[in-house]
Parts: sequence; C-alpha cells; structure tokens
Amino acid sequence: MWADSFSQTLDDRGARSMVEVLERNGFAPVVAPDVCCGLTWITTGQLGGAKKRLRKLLGALAPFAANGIPIVGVEPSCTAVLRDDLLDLLPDDPRSALVCHGTLTLAELLSTVPPAELDLPSLEGVTVVAQPHCHHYSVMGWGADQALLERLGARVRRIDGCCGLAGNFGMEAGHYDVSVGVAGLSLLPALDDEPGAVYLADGFSCRTQAEQLASRGGVHLATLLASGGAPRPGAGRPV
Repeated sequence: MWADSFSQTLDDRGARSMVEVLERNGFAPVVAPDVCCGLTWITTGQLGGAKKRLRKLLGALAPFAANGIPIVGVEPSCTAVLRDDLLDLLPDDPRSALVCHGTLTLAELLSTVPPAELDLPSLEGVTVVAQPHCHHYSVMGWGADQALLERLGARVRRIDGCCGLAGNFGMEAGHYDVSVGVAGLSLLPALDDEPGAVYLADGFSCRTQAEQLASRGGVHLATLLASGGAPRPGAGRPV
C-alpha cells in the first residue's frame, strides 16, 4: 500500500482503513516507503523537480511491481500520476512501465477477489453521493468503484463534474470565485438534495471542498467499507 503525502500528513483515515479492509480480505498489506510522486511539482510546472521525485519513487516501488506485488494507491490524484504522468515524464526508464501497470485502486484490487471470498459490508439501504476525483475517472476510470458499491447494495448518485478545488488551483489567489462557482454546478446541489446520504470522496481536495463550503464530512471508499457501511460520527473530518 502506497500512502502518499496527502494520506501521510493531512488525513490518514483512508490509508488506515485501507489496511483494515485489505487484511480482512486476505491480503497482507505492506506500507511502502514514504516517497512522493511529485504531483504538486507537476501541477505547478516544475517538471524537473517532479522527475527527481519520481526517480526516487521508482527506486522504492519498482521492486514490488517487478515481483508481481500489486501497488494500491490511496489518493486518486497521486495514483493517477503513477498510471499516467510517470510514463510521460520518464518514458525511457523501464521501471516506469512496471510501476504504471502494477498500480491499482482499491476497487480494482478488490475486483480481483472472487465475490464469494470477499468480506465486505452490506450497503443495502445506504445512499451514497459519490464525487469521483477528476484524475480518478479520467485516468483509471470509476467503473470498478461504482460496480462494487452497487453490488453491495448501495444506491449511488454519482456527481458529474469537478468539485472545483482541483488541488492547488482553488487555494491560489484569484481563483476562489471560480472554485466556488464550479462547486455550485454539481457538488453543492447534490449534497443539498441528499442530506442523509454518505458523501463518498476518495480525493482529499473533494472532501476539503465539501467540508469548507457545505460543512459536509466526506469519507474515502476504504473508510466506508471498514466502518461497515455506516461511518462513525466525524469519520470524514480531519483532525
């Protein structure tokens, strides 16, 4: 399990829950070394710094991939770097393809387990308002997540479009009005329409946006599954 910088320092609930879910379903999770994918350097155009960090990441993660051990990511934006940007930035390093093809989301990894062997909670009667992170659905696809939730019995309302925070974009001077405006297109109306629903958002940015604009705590998929389909009070609020 690769716990990225977001999951190491800002909100570790998803990472901790992922360990619990993996162990419950027959995996022996190993927490990978603390290495950065360079996402914030990529989004600010500092590609030299990003490549430096990705080379260090390859040194830590490529041995797992080379031995057939799947790498499961926690934060979608960082997972997407390994599935996409890595090949663009370091195409000549043979380790890039190894890590790219060996990296999975939690839902993708769970889909490799025969349904009869899965130990997951029933989500019958649970309504989920899901905000797929932009990098998640555009790079990895969100189909495995939706299929898993629906197979467990959840009623899923999938939000189309961006939450508006978009990593560093919404935090930068001059972008606040645009960020809030984008949130008002899909995210905020969906949360207003479903006040009793679980707000599911694997992305730290998506959870932050809902917390700050709607006072609505969000949970990672791993947290929803670890909590038996009923997140504990405050489960979506970083402390």
